[in-house]
Amino acid sequence: MHWRAVAQWMLRSKIRAAVLTALAIILLAAVLGPVVSPYGVTAISVGERFLPPSLRHPFGTDDFGRDIFTRVTAGARLSLLISCSVLAVTLVVGLVVGLVAGFFGGLVDLVLMRITDLFLAFPYLVLAMAIAGSFGPSLFSTILALSVTWWASYARLVRAKILEVREQEYVQAAHAVGMSSLRVLVRHCLPNALGPIVVRGTNDLGTIMLASTILGFVGLGPQEPSPEWGRMVSKASGFLGNFWWYSFFSGLAIFVTVLTLALLGDELYESYRHRG
Repeated sequence: MHWRAVAQWMLRSKIRAAVLTALAIILLAAVLGPVVSPYGVTAISVGERFLPPSLRHPFGTDDFGRDIFTRVTAGARLSLLISCSVLAVTLVVGLVVGLVAGFFGGLVDLVLMRITDLFLAFPYLVLAMAIAGSFGPSLFSTILALSVTWWASYARLVRAKILEVREQEYVQAAHAVGMSSLRVLVRHCLPNALGPIVVRGTNDLGTIMLASTILGFVGLGPQEPSPEWGRMVSKASGFLGNFWWYSFFSGLAIFVTVLTLALLGDELYESYRHRG
């Protein structure tokens, strides 16, 4: 897969360019928002409780007088950290399991795929809640719970690709000239598996973020005073009738970010289909 050609292809469309622009704005807000804000992420000001949006507080303040804009932008950083960490773990685990199972086959393939099927048998969100609840609500348990539930589909995807690749003539020729199995895996099989798994990972990034906010909403994610979006929406739901801005901006941040990541994943998938 030629990534430079993919980048050029994505920039040719106004929709794809808009998605990339939105993503750049989100990343910029996550990096610079808490830095340029004059307020601390956890700074409490009892005298400024429930202030509506204004020039001083663009997103208003919460029940502790904390600036919601600062917390929403800091929450973007946290949500992206969780999503990228989960994706990195699942890509590595899924890639290794799929490579080994597809390349060696036989008993190794049978055992690894039955373990994979075991994880795929459970609804991912239910399993994630059970794991996060067992370890207690925290950033670590959120990443662990989602990583454990997400890797199996990647293992299946990579295995299918390796089963296709290992029958190719150049792989058979590599074996015939005495190349070791490890070298064949790294040099010939791995490059062919990277394309689809990266595309699938980008496509899943928004779903992972949404799942992490759900865990936060039900109280199984990072706890106060952490500015986790799902937890912020959950906490603000009791004040929705009188202070609409409390939950509105964190909910809007979730919607815009997840939508942007989903559109990015769809466009990258279409690019891979046309150029893969």
